[in-house]
Amino acid sequence: MTYSELQTTTNFCFLRGASSPEELFSTAATMGMPALGVTDRNSVAGLVRSLYATGEIKRDQGLDIRLVAGCRLDLVTGSSLLVWPEDLAAWSRLTRLLSRGNARADTKHGEKGQCFLYWQDVADFAEGLVASLVPGPDGASESELNWMADIFGHDRGHLCLTHHRRPGDAWRLQKIEAQARRFGLTPLATGDVLYHRPDRRVLQNVVTAIREKRTIDSLGLLRERSADRCLHPPEEMARRFAKHPQALAAVEAIVERCTFSLREIRYQYPEEIVISGKSPQAALDFLARRALDRLFAGPPFDGVPDQRYLNLLDHELRLVEQMGYAPYFLTVNSIVSFARSQGILCQGRGSAANSVICFVLGITSIDPIEHQLLFERFISENRSEPPDIDIDFEHERREEVIQWIYRTYGHRHAALTAVVSRFRARGAVREVGKALGLPEDMTAALAGQVWGWSEEGVADKHVDALNLDRGDPRLALTLELARELIGTPRHLSQHPGGFVLTRDPLHNLVPIQPAAMPNRWVVEWEKEDIEELGLMKVDILGLGMLGCMRRAFDLLAEHKGIELTLASNELQTDDPQTFAMIQKADTLGTFQIESRAQMAMLPRMLPETFYDIAIQVAIVRPGPIQGDMVHPYLKRREQRRRNPNIEFEYPSPKLKAVLEKTLGVPLFQEQAMKVAIEGAGFSPARADELRKAMATFKYTQGVGQFKEELMTGMARNGINPEFADKLVKQIEGFGSYGFPESHAASFAKIAYASSWMKCHHPDVFCAALLNAQPMGFYAPAQIVRDARDHDVEIRPVCVNDSDWDTRLVGEGSQLPLRLGMKIVHGLAEVDAARILTARAERPFKSVEDMWRRSGVPLATLEKLAKADSFQSLGLNRRQALWAIRGLGESPLPLLEAIERREEPVALVPLTAGREVVEDYRATQLTLRQHPLFFLRDELARRRIVRCGDLQSIKDGRKVEVAGIILVRQKPGSAKGVLFITIEDETGVANIILWPDRFEAQRTVVMSSAMISVKGTVQREAEVIHVIADRIEDHTDLLRAVGDIDLPRLTSPGDGATGGGAPDRGEPGWKPKATNHYHPPFRTGCDPEDALRQPSRDFH
Repeated sequence: MTYSELQTTTNFCFLRGASSPEELFSTAATMGMPALGVTDRNSVAGLVRSLYATGEIKRDQGLDIRLVAGCRLDLVTGSSLLVWPEDLAAWSRLTRLLSRGNARADTKHGEKGQCFLYWQDVADFAEGLVASLVPGPDGASESELNWMADIFGHDRGHLCLTHHRRPGDAWRLQKIEAQARRFGLTPLATGDVLYHRPDRRVLQNVVTAIREKRTIDSLGLLRERSADRCLHPPEEMARRFAKHPQALAAVEAIVERCTFSLREIRYQYPEEIVISGKSPQAALDFLARRALDRLFAGPPFDGVPDQRYLNLLDHELRLVEQMGYAPYFLTVNSIVSFARSQGILCQGRGSAANSVICFVLGITSIDPIEHQLLFERFISENRSEPPDIDIDFEHERREEVIQWIYRTYGHRHAALTAVVSRFRARGAVREVGKALGLPEDMTAALAGQVWGWSEEGVADKHVDALNLDRGDPRLALTLELARELIGTPRHLSQHPGGFVLTRDPLHNLVPIQPAAMPNRWVVEWEKEDIEELGLMKVDILGLGMLGCMRRAFDLLAEHKGIELTLASNELQTDDPQTFAMIQKADTLGTFQIESRAQMAMLPRMLPETFYDIAIQVAIVRPGPIQGDMVHPYLKRREQRRRNPNIEFEYPSPKLKAVLEKTLGVPLFQEQAMKVAIEGAGFSPARADELRKAMATFKYTQGVGQFKEELMTGMARNGINPEFADKLVKQIEGFGSYGFPESHAASFAKIAYASSWMKCHHPDVFCAALLNAQPMGFYAPAQIVRDARDHDVEIRPVCVNDSDWDTRLVGEGSQLPLRLGMKIVHGLAEVDAARILTARAERPFKSVEDMWRRSGVPLATLEKLAKADSFQSLGLNRRQALWAIRGLGESPLPLLEAIERREEPVALVPLTAGREVVEDYRATQLTLRQHPLFFLRDELARRRIVRCGDLQSIKDGRKVEVAGIILVRQKPGSAKGVLFITIEDETGVANIILWPDRFEAQRTVVMSSAMISVKGTVQREAEVIHVIADRIEDHTDLLRAVGDIDLPRLTSPGDGATGGGAPDRGEPGWKPKATNHYHPPFRTGCDPEDALRQPSRDFH
């Protein structure tokens, strides 16, 4: 017989199902089921992934299985029913029903993601839905049965019969079937499946415990007592329901009746009326040609466009018309035009930069003809995928653009795509450990052993490193289940900026729900789901560096009278000074070329042109590294540098044209496509499939599936097999993340602009970068230090001179910076605004004057005092705090004019080390000495050299260096190698830690704030590394920083030998110095905690 399971919960039901759609559909197909019904609770988030799984199974296993799209509706009344749409119209009613329930959630009170539905809602949208009521343990109530009979009747109404393998099941099923007959409903056999195979029961219980925020021991009846909630073969289901043949027949009837497929969804893009009386295509044609004329308006063209641009524009416009994409281009153009009208910097990137339409309209800044970019990388008539344009905006002003889109299209026609948040290794260990009752400190220690996106979780060696007993059954089970949980969906979040826009109401296609942020709406599907169904989206992304550059342009105009934009000629020409700076890897704070790996590459790459920057951006990526492209390219580049006339060998003239600009090494995805077309005879459509294999999750076999076809095609075209094999291996590397050339060129524009600004105006660049925080690879402390190394004067926060943002002061070619109140830890912007408003009348003359005039809380004054910002009033940190604590809790209006008279108190000044500690605690940076300055004598005694001394140490020498950890970086392409950057008072040192050494010292590396490294100096060109042999934790030394140079205080009895101090009234008497610093308890306030840099860990 045939049987299809119609009640299946996937792990997209978020902490209810324990198996993925892929696992469930693969198992069901292997069992011989013709279909599988997915019924996640009040959600259809997993349906597109389920649909894709059916295609994968057909392709990989040759098995046919169909998705029966459905949903389980959990009502506010406690009732639950399964529904399956018969057709597209019924699907639209289901998505509107779910959207209505989602809209009732109050996200302000923690109800995000909840759906509130009532029976009347079901009745309003029931047409075309087949339904089955899920009865309780004792059957269904009369009220529920009446609702079902009234709404769905005998034709579409059912009542679920499910074996729970519990005593009394036979009697319970007979009772439920009798209820169905009494109310005219049809019994329906279901398995109420939660996982694909029996051994997932334990994980199912764990996710239930996580969902309920309880331990597994306290779950009680919520635990699955048997492993029966898995898929069963049709033969087993026939045996179980042998006495209920009508229930089995109903399953087959529903499968035959509910034939709706998500592929039937027809997407209608909003009609864009930009120019009255013109169709979208005519309007796009007019705007593009007018923009092209403007591009060639000046000399030497004098209004006559280059024929190459005309030809390409004609080609693209014809293709856009053929595909019906004109409204999409008009939408993107409108969004960009709005942003520019508001002074918001923006720039398109990705494959859109391959389009001359996008270039002439100003959506992108890369000339596709100058860079010989392939338009088919963006749009191709051989594929039905819609275009995808990514636009970067200033990250702080992106919300203005998002709200303009909502105002323009309305939330019924515009929503953000979702992102499925998944369990990562650390979170999985913590949550599973908590569910199994492990102590919190143990789970925290285990989680601390995990690096980034590890799919292995906590290994046995990590447990041994913590001296934990691997034989403990609960601990062993925790580690096993945590590994299973990694990658499991946890909840829906909103995409940073992927917008779906529709002509018809969006809730006709997919359920929408309010986001936690006000005035934002989100669809239930991810970006990949949207692409799978052919829906068009626009990515409205935030880029911190664009905000930084806009601030830099504003400061440059205000203080130096220089007007620039990203399109200015100064930022388009290759500037020797800028490239000299880049070649020295002096790129801290710049865009894309500031990372540890990029800095190591720059002195070897020695970029000289803009195109070199594009290559630099692309080459330090897993794809080129995995494909063994980096060293061959650098070798050839060095050969070309020594002999500019050298000619490299190419297997054919066609491939020479493709690879010549990258010296014979394919570094970009477009080159890989062209190699396939020109070298292996691929059609453009087949080359596009190769592109998808290099770029998307869908092609799980990666580029390898094309290897034989590429090799055969190249052999047919006479290409040397050895050369062909090398090319194919390089192309295979793109499966590990390679860059499109258009994307690299777009990023290179911003990388060069930021480098130019740092080179010529380091003062402006530093101020802009600090005001754009948080962003980038480095913390403010390193940004400030780097600026001072470039002779920029940095002045501390001052209550009488600082604004909220850091600003430039004075006059001259290089201006001092006054740090803004923004960097003071915990200071609210609204309080800073009150201070600035009061100060605008006249400067503050005392702490009390500032308090009374600004009206800010005393706690705000204390935060500013801790940041030592009262120096303009003649008060140091301690004096200011003393003065603040002497103020009353509230102003006394009748006595405001009376001057307070208090006996002066002399306070013991803080040591130099303590000042640094307090600077870091209050602002996370210091303008005084580096913390390691105070430890240098001790470090020198231990023969530890300074980081700056590495410049003069020969290659291969053994050394020991020490510093505060700034960055840990473990690229996925580096085969487990860990890169660490440490800093002392003389500079930074770059450490390389091989995988075996990292594993042996994992705890020290991951938990230390300050380390010493014993290793070997490695010099390559201008790049210096220390290859670590041994790492030691010296965080304890940081505790001494605050006490160094602490003056010796007199003790009782000292007067007997050294003479007593004069009494009050005697000559020489002074007020007693008061030391009101009390060493804190271990609560995160100790020196080593304050000095611990917020290290940026990348992987």
